Amino acid sequence: MAFEHILTDHRGDVLVLTLNRPDRLNAAPPAMFDELRAALSDLNGARAVLLTGAGRAFCSGADVAGGALNSDDPGAATFAALTEHYNPTLAAMAAVDVPVVSAVRGAAAGIGCSLALAADFCVASDTAYFLQAFVNIGLVPDGGASWMLPRLIGRARAAEMMMLGERVLADRALAWGMIHKVVADEALDEAALALATRLAAGPTVALGLMRRALHHGYESDYAAAMQHEAQAQRQARTTLDATEGGMAFLAKRKPEFKGR
Repeated sequence: MAFEHILTDHRGDVLVLTLNRPDRLNAAPPAMFDELRAALSDLNGARAVLLTGAGRAFCSGADVAGGALNSDDPGAATFAALTEHYNPTLAAMAAVDVPVVSAVRGAAAGIGCSLALAADFCVASDTAYFLQAFVNIGLVPDGGASWMLPRLIGRARAAEMMMLGERVLADRALAWGMIHKVVADEALDEAALALATRLAAGPTVALGLMRRALHHGYESDYAAAMQHEAQAQRQARTTLDATEGGMAFLAKRKPEFKGR
């Protein structure tokens, strides 16, 4: 499928999705998120997803020029853009059954910040920064930021990001526990692809169940989380990868997972 705002590429078992508006620092119109959602709906056999941006930025935020900014009712237009385009894509990304890695260089701002942090692993270049700039233009965070940030970095730091609207540089984001790793800018693409490739070689069904368990655990009490784990373990135990993992353990060799 050909897209206007993103590029898709299969590198081994990894589906690479690239935001492709480098002249606009990958500012995301609603159609870009629709394209991401379409790409995530058909992984075509991929066992991991790598999300990145073309050029010197990951994503500088939403681009609603010609839409909400020029509407007679900008509030209603913004609400529609979020509920019909941006939010469904972030929900689809959370529901995908394979691991997701984001590779961030330069700006990850606004909805771009939410998109980057929605991945299971966020690998950042030393040029990267994360920004909730909404307060600077009289708006409020969106894309799930008010749900995600307190869980990643705590309420006080989330309030700092949201209410002060200052850049959080990559090293600080790592120290806060917001992201997985910081690498030199020239090493970002290789490092992120290596991580995605490692995940793609893992037990795909079990990894998908882990993703669901992590999301479920955010909203569950201890007993409910353990019950969810037990159900997931029952499903994982019936996979060919679980059989292979057990045989490899007994034979003292590295397992060769097939994603089934």
